[in-house]
Amino acid sequence: MDDSLLSADKIRKGDTRYIARLISMAENGDPQRIEVFKALHGDTGKAHVIGITGPPGSGKSTLTDKIVGELRRLDKKVAVLAVDPSSPFSGGAILGDRIRMQRHATDDSVYIRSLATRGHLGGLSQAVYESVRVLDAAGFDSIIIETVGVGQSEVDIVRCADTIVLVSVPGLGDDIQTIKAGVMEIGDIFAVNKADKDGAKRVLREIKAMLETAVLNGAVTRFSELFQARAHLNGKTSGADNSTISGANSGAEKRINTDAGAFHHIAAVAAHSGLELPPVLATVAETGEGVRELVLEIQNHAEDLCATGFLSRRRKENIAWELKDALYRQMLKKLEGNETSGLLSDIAKSVVDIQTDFYDALEGLAKALKIEMSI
Repeated sequence: MDDSLLSADKIRKGDTRYIARLISMAENGDPQRIEVFKALHGDTGKAHVIGITGPPGSGKSTLTDKIVGELRRLDKKVAVLAVDPSSPFSGGAILGDRIRMQRHATDDSVYIRSLATRGHLGGLSQAVYESVRVLDAAGFDSIIIETVGVGQSEVDIVRCADTIVLVSVPGLGDDIQTIKAGVMEIGDIFAVNKADKDGAKRVLREIKAMLETAVLNGAVTRFSELFQARAHLNGKTSGADNSTISGANSGAEKRINTDAGAFHHIAAVAAHSGLELPPVLATVAETGEGVRELVLEIQNHAEDLCATGFLSRRRKENIAWELKDALYRQMLKKLEGNETSGLLSDIAKSVVDIQTDFYDALEGLAKALKIEMSI
């Protein structure tokens, strides 16, 4: 058995040394990892990927620690990818998130790995996509990705996670900053952590009001189409597109409340007391308050994704985006290589010297890279 097949077999059996080695190879861009990933491909696609994101200081790490404990109580095998800022000296992860989860260190059914951002913007590490596949193939039931503290534009987690928990917290100054467009549009479940602090009820009200306004105004959000498909599944809409609804799971279908309003169609009703919104929960991660309810909503969302066929749809969209991103990075490498770096500098100088206009320069560079331009 060659090294790639041996590594793949060890990973399937949950050998943490081989798991760690392959993730490190992914972080370092080692080309030898590719054969191992090819051997593991048929073992992926089974884990539920949960994203935990939110602003700095919202208690994401402590909340993640409590979520892991609750999932273990349900006998789930859990992996955590904690994306940390990079060290300015070594380029590695600071490891702050792992420190908060030390109580799980001796549990063989919990695997925790810090990943450094290494300058990658968007709240994730570049290696997180491949790391998820490693852990999926290793048989973990739930894979939690905890992002670095994010602002309004770092929303790469939507390209990786099946279910996203957006964590907010009172006391960050202007509370409305946490519910602006951008991060607010990516949440499946909303948790107001540190709910024992002053201002928590206000944040809860503001988030619910923001979500209600979005639904009533027909705004595009991550949950919009899922709710529409769910409404159709319950016979609450007519003429809905059946193409998005496939592979219904009977257990999940029974769980869905057929008496609840489910999508924007209810906005036409004057009294919309039945308007269904994503869960907005209060939690206190330090004590574990509200965590069990949060995990229940995470599981419910996973069931809804399966019942409506949206799990497969989201993953297809995510892979398409990852393929484009990988191709883009390869093109940048080629552009920055020795063969074209001098050409790029010369073409840029010709534009500055008014010898070539920008678009002719772009066309010349595209020809050098053998890319057909269509501006």
